[in-house]
Amino acid sequence: MEFTEFKNAVIAEAKALGLTDYELYYQSGSDLSVSAFQHEINQFSSSIDGGVCFRCLVNGKMGYASTQALSADQAKSIVAHAMENAASLEAEEEEFLCPGGKTYAPLDRKPYTLPSTEELIAAVLDTQDKLYAADPSVIDGTSARGLAQTMRIAICNSKGLDVSYESSVAGLIAMPTVSDGTEMENDFSAKLGKLDTIDAKALADKAVARAKGNLGGEVPTTQACPVIFDPEAMSDLLQTFSGIFSAESAQKGLSRLAGQEGQVIAAPCVTLVDDPFHPDNPMPINFDAEGCPTYKKNIIENGVLTTLLYNMKTAAVAGKETTGNAFKGSYTSPVGIEPFTMYLAGGDLTEEELLAKAGNGVYITSLGGLHAGANAITGDFSLQSAGFLIENGKKATHVKSFTVAGNFYQLLKNITALANNTQLPAPFDMTTFGAPSVLVEGLSIAGK
Repeated sequence: MEFTEFKNAVIAEAKALGLTDYELYYQSGSDLSVSAFQHEINQFSSSIDGGVCFRCLVNGKMGYASTQALSADQAKSIVAHAMENAASLEAEEEEFLCPGGKTYAPLDRKPYTLPSTEELIAAVLDTQDKLYAADPSVIDGTSARGLAQTMRIAICNSKGLDVSYESSVAGLIAMPTVSDGTEMENDFSAKLGKLDTIDAKALADKAVARAKGNLGGEVPTTQACPVIFDPEAMSDLLQTFSGIFSAESAQKGLSRLAGQEGQVIAAPCVTLVDDPFHPDNPMPINFDAEGCPTYKKNIIENGVLTTLLYNMKTAAVAGKETTGNAFKGSYTSPVGIEPFTMYLAGGDLTEEELLAKAGNGVYITSLGGLHAGANAITGDFSLQSAGFLIENGKKATHVKSFTVAGNFYQLLKNITALANNTQLPAPFDMTTFGAPSVLVEGLSIAGK
């Protein structure tokens, strides 16, 4: 049974049983992945997954039920099970359904035809060949991966909401291993888009250059100094602490930003944006997991926290409107909160000017231990790092095996400048993070 037919059957059953408040959420997707190692395909996977979740309000209690099978029997069963679940609940909790008739921003990108299995295999093998050809330092252990994904989401409810979305994305990942005869290092570079628009040689060259940059190096001296995070390192740090901007976290006491809207929480040069329609987001979407319209917003503007991110439930608690950031990881997941494309807006300086402003310090290109070494509640972090010394305003000696420590809340206040090179590392889902190179004062480097 196709989803539209199943949806109509569920609605008919819900009406027949006298339900007046209900929602049907549908999510499905396909995933094709191919990996190459030593010039041969060593991994292949293809999957199709999805299902529906029905929720309904019975005597002030919201019951849930889900299924993967779209059939006439399941259309009746899922409604009955949700009603039974509602009846078994003890406590009432206010729940919300998005009314229909909302205005949604138009999407200027349409799903495109994904590569066939044969085309994806050929592209992956070609990428691996280009990795080996990029430099004599590339050795076995080098691999490449290709992917092709589709996603479809549809939401309808008893309040007249009926929205749907479909997106597709393909991409290549180059993962070289390099050696200088005494040590080995690796790195990666990824690019999303139509395969015939991806320059595999440029992708391979970039990945190999990154890996070679990891070779050698020394341990820096322990010190407190200016630190520049490059775009990828800053994006990783932003992703790690992105939960502090969730209204749900704030209302549960898991973020120090509770009650801080309208207050200065960062340096005047800091503007933090969430944009569902960013051109580098491979899956732009104009409605969230509750069906509410999404829109671009400044979370922080010139250092001031203008808004946390809300879904309908947390917005009602705060007496505000939803920001359209409701999120479900899958059709069975509860409604949470996530950004779409969260990034720090770039500044006016080139990277060279940012280095000159730093004078002497450390330039960080990679961070490790982001889960173990970062406390998303307190904001404290102590992370394994690698990068370069900054000497007289220029990148100098490669350094590694040191930690950078600080507090993310304080880091936001200690940002003194941002470069104009904002980048969004290639994401593989509906949430991505980006940043420019960022100069921060007051961080501690622990080395030798």
